[in-house]
Amino acid sequence: MDMPASKINIKASSWWSYLEEDLQELLNQSVKLLTRVPEWKDKYHDYAFLVFPAAKAYEGFLKKLFYDLQFISEDDYFGKRFRIGRALNPSLEKELRVKEGIYDRLVDFCHGRELPDQLWDTWKESRNILFHWFPGERNAIDLAEAEDRFEKIVNAIDKAFESCKIGIDKQKLA
Repeated sequence: MDMPASKINIKASSWWSYLEEDLQELLNQSVKLLTRVPEWKDKYHDYAFLVFPAAKAYEGFLKKLFYDLQFISEDDYFGKRFRIGRALNPSLEKELRVKEGIYDRLVDFCHGRELPDQLWDTWKESRNILFHWFPGERNAIDLAEAEDRFEKIVNAIDKAFESCKIGIDKQKLA
């Protein structure tokens, strides 16, 4: 994207109406934080807190997408056990990929790895690595990196919505 993350008009995105209201609020929260935090006098060691609401919304978007594409069941969608990071991981053990994996189904559905890789990389970089602590690793991000991670999330949602052509009533989106 050519503009700062805080200036992106996500409400004008083609997928905005597809999102549940709480997911919209989470994305709005990240935009507000990305707009206001640079004005604060305080400086922080880690700006991951700016990305967290958007990462949570990304998780919700992916779950909804996988449900609408019939990659996961209603029990998976509404339940507490389904894990995006496990299902989307292209390195998941072969026996688990068949049973629990989404990545291979996305590759088949999309006729290639580009979108599944983008969804996975965005998940890994903008959610998983940011919100877990690992000994010997510095996963703190600065303000510019927080903006970049937010943009990755928005770009991944854009690409998925465009590429998957989910059977949505276009009048609902207007």
